Amino acid sequence: MKFPLSWLKDHLETDADAQTIADKLTAIGLEVESVEDAGARLKDFVVARVVTADKHPNADRLHLCSVDAGGKEPVQVVCGAPNARAGIKVVFAQPGTVIPVSGEALKIGTIRGVESRGMMCSGRELLISDDHDGIIELPEDAVVGQPVATALGLTDPVIDISITPNRGDCTSVWGVARDLAAAGLGKLKTPKVESVKGTFPSPKSIALNFPAGQKPACPLFAGRVIRGVKNGPSPLWVQERLKAIGLRPINALVDVTNLVSHDRGRPLHVFDADKLQGNVQARLAKSGERLLALDGKTYELDGEMCVIADEAAAQSIAGVMGGEDTGSSETTVNVFVESAWFQPISVAATGRKLQLNSDARYRFERGVDPEFVVPGLELATKLILEWCGGEPSDIVVAGAVPEWKREIPFAADIVERIGGLKIEKDRIVEILGHLGFALKDCGSGWLVAPPSWRSDIDGAADLVEEVVRIYGLEHVPSVPMSRPTAIARSVLTPSQKRRRLIRRALASRGFNETVTYSFIPRAHAALFGGGDDARQIANPIAAEMDALRPSPLPSLLAAAMRNQARGFNDLQLFEIGAAFQSGMPGGQQTVAAGIRVGSGIRTWTKASHPADAFDVKADVLAALEAAMGSAMSAPIKATAPAWYHPGRSGTLALGPKVLAVFGELHPSVVAAFDLTGPVAAFELILDAVPESKAKKANYAPSPYQAVERDFAFVVNASISADDVVKAAKTAERNLVESVAVFDLYEGKGVPEGKKSLAITVRLQPKDKTLTDAEIETVGQKIVAAVAKATGGTLRA
Repeated sequence: MKFPLSWLKDHLETDADAQTIADKLTAIGLEVESVEDAGARLKDFVVARVVTADKHPNADRLHLCSVDAGGKEPVQVVCGAPNARAGIKVVFAQPGTVIPVSGEALKIGTIRGVESRGMMCSGRELLISDDHDGIIELPEDAVVGQPVATALGLTDPVIDISITPNRGDCTSVWGVARDLAAAGLGKLKTPKVESVKGTFPSPKSIALNFPAGQKPACPLFAGRVIRGVKNGPSPLWVQERLKAIGLRPINALVDVTNLVSHDRGRPLHVFDADKLQGNVQARLAKSGERLLALDGKTYELDGEMCVIADEAAAQSIAGVMGGEDTGSSETTVNVFVESAWFQPISVAATGRKLQLNSDARYRFERGVDPEFVVPGLELATKLILEWCGGEPSDIVVAGAVPEWKREIPFAADIVERIGGLKIEKDRIVEILGHLGFALKDCGSGWLVAPPSWRSDIDGAADLVEEVVRIYGLEHVPSVPMSRPTAIARSVLTPSQKRRRLIRRALASRGFNETVTYSFIPRAHAALFGGGDDARQIANPIAAEMDALRPSPLPSLLAAAMRNQARGFNDLQLFEIGAAFQSGMPGGQQTVAAGIRVGSGIRTWTKASHPADAFDVKADVLAALEAAMGSAMSAPIKATAPAWYHPGRSGTLALGPKVLAVFGELHPSVVAAFDLTGPVAAFELILDAVPESKAKKANYAPSPYQAVERDFAFVVNASISADDVVKAAKTAERNLVESVAVFDLYEGKGVPEGKKSLAITVRLQPKDKTLTDAEIETVGQKIVAAVAKATGGTLRA
């Protein structure tokens, strides 16, 4: 929304300058985008007179001019403009002047062997118009040497404000002036619109034709005929005003509508009455109906769009843009002026469908004053008669002003309760009164009636906003939010914290998280122990999503299949989601599942290998330890569900409660998803994982020297390495920090049916340095513990 300062002062009596007004506008919620002062931009350009304009000696299309810019002697300038000739007044730039269109300083140059010491400018070079076919010709009375800004009348700053969607009342200069007056920056002086008496009955009748029982897109339509007009250019002050806000003056009849739209926020349209066939109506468009609009484009309409039509066809897209076939021109003699109120939602929907923006749409979809339909028509009539002459008919009206009146209870203390400001009652009444609200005193408060132009005011909170913004947001005190302690309390539940820790642990191991549907094909569900009638979906969203999944693994495998089909063969995917053990309430578990597909990424630092059970075992243990905050000691059994590979899978359990399963997937499952294997997977049942009992970790390292000792045990071939590791760990819990297997040997030197397992044990004292005797004692305890648990002996 743009307006020159002089236009604002037509409605606001104030001595404030542009910057003061801009600061106040931003303070009351009408954010200023820019204040453009063309006079300041053109301060170095002066009026000059072309003394002579001869042909350039070395170029047919160039002129060698002598230019009087008010100095002692004329200046030599080479110019290629076709209208350069002796005697005209021009805009002149001396060397060193910054040209607005390029942002570069003008230099003395040589053009075709002749020196040029200045430049005569076009409108485009000054950024005041798009004309670049010739240089600007100034009026004869322009004074040589005078600043060009004065000669062109560009001494009026232009303010550009950003309007929020609820402030349709401020899409007019009048509305902006009203807000500034309420804020104490002047006095509103807008004169009342006087009616113009018609001298004959309107030859055009109007009607509203909308389906019965449907809310009309146009509840009020007014118009009148003005005959005998003489269309031509609008007054110079109007043209300059429209140019200042970026509009192109067209002719007096069109400029009237643009002026009233921006001045009062009342969009209008002027039809050439002689081009209208019969009477005029507002109706819904016929599906497939087409209209050539004023922007030169043809639009196809549908049955939900409102149009203004004659008896032949649609002639205007209601609230958006008029049609070219019935638009006014220089030959127009009789006009029909339309002023209507259109439903904002209807206008917005039409504009979006057609991808058509206009000044009219901008105002209608934000809300136009319904009480200004007829006064806006009267104002346009007055201006047309002044500029074009003619004779007006009586006004014809169809429909009625839509109901807008309402009263809002407003307690006297609500401004302080909601807005944080204690304002005197008289000041509240004064602010709302200046904004156009009517107040009835009810003792403890008021009944407030918003004005017709404030459709956005629905409740007491809106009224508080109006009072506070006008009173001054800078007066609202800054108050810290109270809290029971200095540290904010946690808002995450233990379950949410656990999920977050597992996500981080798996992501750090190279996994990517997925989010998939809980619905899968029944055939896939059957591969994982599901697919029964109890877990079938009665009304699936798609034919291939007809079963509740018994595990997230089928969803992950389907995602892997889609990725492999696109050339991504090495994958690490995980998901934390629902697994359904039945179709009944309570039959749902939360499972963290992951898969490794392919051989991993090869790098120069390490070789790749096909995903196996040991990889996913490490993954699930890392996730468990992250969730519990401590090392996992649950035993691992070499059993797993049928969808895992027998002998290459395992289960972690605490008694009868299964915590997790892991391993390579069965080849038949991999083949069912058309994957290039092998595929290793894990399923961690979060609901079965016990709550962490670990105390707050002490991250300070021990200052005492750690000791590592290696042991090799000969055990039965059926004994697992895990049994040996656990026995060693329990031998001396306060000293044994870690145990790791580093060698497995079967063969010469080891009895048949036996194997050699070598482990390294790290001892970390916390209160003193270990002596050799103490180390030896711990070693004996480790040997004894392993022998008791596994029957193993130290290898000789």
